[in-house]
Amino acid sequence: MNKRVLFSTFIILFAVQSFSQQNIPELLMAKNGNTITSVKQWEKIRRPEIQALVETEMYGKVPGELKISEINLLDQDDQALNGKAIRKQIKLTFRGNQKELSVELLMYLPKGKKSYPTFLGYNFGGNHTVYKDTAIHIAKEWNGAARPRGVETANWEVERLINAGCGVATMYYWDIAPDKEDFSFGIYPLLYTQEQKAPAENEWGSLAAWAWGLSRALDYLKTDKQVDGNKVIVIGHSRLGKAALWAGARDQRFAAIISNNSGCGGASIYREKAGETLLKMNNRFPRWTAKNFKKYTENEASLPFDQHMVLAMVAPRPLYVASASEDAWADPKNEYKSALLATEVYKLYGLKGIDSPVFPALNTPVGATVSYHIRNGKHDILAYDWDEYIAFAKKYIPTSY
Repeated sequence: MNKRVLFSTFIILFAVQSFSQQNIPELLMAKNGNTITSVKQWEKIRRPEIQALVETEMYGKVPGELKISEINLLDQDDQALNGKAIRKQIKLTFRGNQKELSVELLMYLPKGKKSYPTFLGYNFGGNHTVYKDTAIHIAKEWNGAARPRGVETANWEVERLINAGCGVATMYYWDIAPDKEDFSFGIYPLLYTQEQKAPAENEWGSLAAWAWGLSRALDYLKTDKQVDGNKVIVIGHSRLGKAALWAGARDQRFAAIISNNSGCGGASIYREKAGETLLKMNNRFPRWTAKNFKKYTENEASLPFDQHMVLAMVAPRPLYVASASEDAWADPKNEYKSALLATEVYKLYGLKGIDSPVFPALNTPVGATVSYHIRNGKHDILAYDWDEYIAFAKKYIPTSY
């Protein structure tokens, strides 16, 4: 281990060991001041309180209901990956306000298996970037020239997943909501009221829109007879990890949730202002959250919630949070802290999670139904991460391999 990584790991270790829960909102205390002591109280009282609060104040509400209007199978190859997989390309079409939006879902599924986990997540550059398969359709050029085919291969590990008996499904996140300060594109106009040009103060920002899109992809996957719709894992890296967390917290049909280097607005606690702080996120990416959230800029102490509450909404389903040693921007110590605090709710269900305030060693996963690792290296999702996620899925999601 080089000196720079060793030093940064020491700082993280020291910070977590010295962590105090002072001023962090109580996870298991209802608005009326009563302590939550049972699963029933959590599910009937506290969880709905948290969802309403976080949805209104941070992510923003989805301003209506919009289902898939049309499903088209554009391509299917039952001999993909040298005969090991089935490749599908599905067009999902949405209609509203006399407008139409279509999104392509790319899938690789293992052959000869009836029950297996499928990892669902967005890609950053278009479906054609996740694997060097010339049959994959080139994504729409939302942001300049299309990126080269297969440039995200190392981030998706399609063959590794198929060899492990897992499926993978992905969409280009810009197709749901372009990642820019313009709400005239993507899904938003399909749900506007008359004369509306942008979401209202308490309505969805990009993270909630992307989360909504993941739930609509799940709607489709639950109808596909070649997919076990009860074993779909939502996964995301960086800003897409933020969206995956909210999708999994809000939509309890996801079998498990994986947050990779999601940081501020994702897994990490806001209050210690480390890495990408609330100020930096709101200034650089105001589109990500509801307008309501801007009043907390440089005012984290007044937040009536923090991100450990979003993680806790996942319970009792499996949750994995991961960091990288050279990724101070994503704030590893507060990602770990958040998973530690969320474990309180898992204990109500009799499940184990993160038990120790001592930060783990590099490349040493800890936990159980709530798990965590910090990988050596930079802000990325790599083979090491995928190996751990595959093992996690096989251990905590019932399967018939």
